[in-house]
Amino acid sequence: MSTFTEVTYISQFDIQPNGCIGIRKTTDVLKDGVVISSTYWRCVLAPNDSQASAVLDDAYYAGLAQTAWTPEVVAAYQAAQAAAEAARAVPA
Repeated sequence: MSTFTEVTYISQFDIQPNGCIGIRKTTDVLKDGVVISSTYWRCVLAPNDSQASAVLDDAYYAGLAQTAWTPEVVAAYQAAQAAAEAARAVPA
């Protein structure tokens, strides 16, 4: 009888210059230890994103995110977001 298992892991972790982190999780379906199918899920986390703990359920990647999200990076990201919002509010 065949044995099916499912394994989910972070397969891509990219820290952008503005502090945002691109995440790709891969879910592999294995039949008797051989991958027969893979699916992908992606998201982008902003600095200090409230969803980070749910998405980064691996301590290694959570630690990388916390290291990348220094107070200076968070402040710069928030300032850039505020500037972008103000620019959108100005009538053309």
